[in-house]
Amino acid sequence: MSPPLEYLRNRPIPDQANARVARAGFRTKVPLDTAHVLYGESLVDVRAYGIAGDNFYHSEKNPPYWRRIDGSIPDLLARRTVVEKLAAVNDRLKPAGLELYLFDAWRPRAVQAYFHDVWTPAELQRRNPSLTGAALLAEVETYWAAPTDDPMLPAPHSTGAACDLTLRFIGSDQLWMGSIFDDATPLAHRDRFETSGADLAFSDEEARANRRLLHWVMTADSFTGHPDEWWHFSWGDQLWAALSGAGAAHYGLAQPS
Repeated sequence: MSPPLEYLRNRPIPDQANARVARAGFRTKVPLDTAHVLYGESLVDVRAYGIAGDNFYHSEKNPPYWRRIDGSIPDLLARRTVVEKLAAVNDRLKPAGLELYLFDAWRPRAVQAYFHDVWTPAELQRRNPSLTGAALLAEVETYWAAPTDDPMLPAPHSTGAACDLTLRFIGSDQLWMGSIFDDATPLAHRDRFETSGADLAFSDEEARANRRLLHWVMTADSFTGHPDEWWHFSWGDQLWAALSGAGAAHYGLAQPS
């Protein structure tokens, strides 16, 4: 029997130090199992399975960008098995009046390249002009994977196995998570409010409880979470394999049919 959701709101997220070590260089450390039965699985739109969301990059209501990103699409696409697992998470949340809400799933290369190569480095340098060279690239890649066309080194969102999401009341407001989506600072780190000491504001305590709930309901269905992004979860890609200890990834580059 699964533990009650209120218990999960009070269950601390583990220290993410080991996850950060496992994530380092995951694309070169974890092989793709091209013979796996799921390797060629199709992409489907999550909303066809009753999962709520809107593509954040295709909207103009998407702070801190406030504009539709060139190359973005309106669809929220993910591998069929991943979507079925998301639907199972929703089934568990429903009795509490909650559901998942997706910001992003499969991502076109143009969107990945824009944020990795243009927007994020410029914004990080605006905030800290001394950040240059390898240090700048490392900070960018804390949050944005480098785009690639190499079928053996796919960025997570290019596989259709990674999703950016949050929790909301069914058909209504999102739960407070302590930062906006895509906050490229330590405020977004999954364990931020676990390590901030005992003197937390009410808002921080609520964010901590909600991050815990999101983390545990997703990991209960064998998703793994990016240690530095509270919203990013995946199943079947190389990051999932690195964080879960799986020997290989199920999914490589994907393209909509």
